[in-house]
Amino acid sequence: MNSKTAIKIMLWLLVFVMLFHLSIIVKLIPYEITWGGRLKSDIEMYVFETISILINLLLFSILLIKGRYVKEYLSMKVVDIILWIFIILFGLNTIGNILAETIFEKFFTLLTLAFAMLLWIILNKDKNRAHN
Repeated sequence: MNSKTAIKIMLWLLVFVMLFHLSIIVKLIPYEITWGGRLKSDIEMYVFETISILINLLLFSILLIKGRYVKEYLSMKVVDIILWIFIILFGLNTIGNILAETIFEKFFTLLTLAFAMLLWIILNKDKNRAHN
């Protein structure tokens, strides 16, 4: 798989993830089954879900830059550093999801692992292309 394909897959997955978070905000999905059952009020849910959406929007915009779909307003070096940070976050999140108590959250192990692997492809295919 090339870097461009991995970016496109990531962008589409992020759209679905953001729709999932919006579904929690509008209470189509009960927040009690997310976040390890730690959320105790609507206010906590709104804060956590808003932060999640903002982080996903950040990753979305960074991937748009990496794929050269938008003007490069950050250097590619900064973009790559941010993507490496996201690989680490998704790796830790994958471990957390494996250890989750509910099947619902364990399912997200697949998604976070896929995100980490796709980001790895994006960063390494790009590096390999630069060296050739």
